[in-house]
Amino acid sequence: MAVVNFFSEDIDFKLPHPRKTTDWIKRVIKKEKKSIQGVNFIFCSDKYLLATNIQFLNHKSLTDIITFDYSDSPVLHGDIFISIERVRENALKFKKTFDDELHRVIIHGILHLVGYNDKTPKEKSLIHKKEDVCLSLR
Repeated sequence: MAVVNFFSEDIDFKLPHPRKTTDWIKRVIKKEKKSIQGVNFIFCSDKYLLATNIQFLNHKSLTDIITFDYSDSPVLHGDIFISIERVRENALKFKKTFDDELHRVIIHGILHLVGYNDKTPKEKSLIHKKEDVCLSLR
């Protein structure tokens, strides 16, 4: 059974329209010719995500998202941690609405589970183009 869950950790945040967002995520996954076992989105603070980043990835920098992939291709399974503070700041920085930036980050995590990376400039360009396509499906 395909499950998408939304949680918050150390902050008070509820995703507006979780059913609509879940339906959109499932459409994107289907368009990528994958299926979903389960994906957990954990919305948290910068402090919480930084601690997670240090503990599991040994990275000592702030980020907006960390994706833990447990997938058995083509079936997606993972945990996606998103800093709501980073999303708010990035929305201002990039002159986007909070909602648009949040959905960009949500789908960025899904695209990582699908198999897209963003380590090289070429990979970053491709994943950003895919984000734009996915956002148009909302």
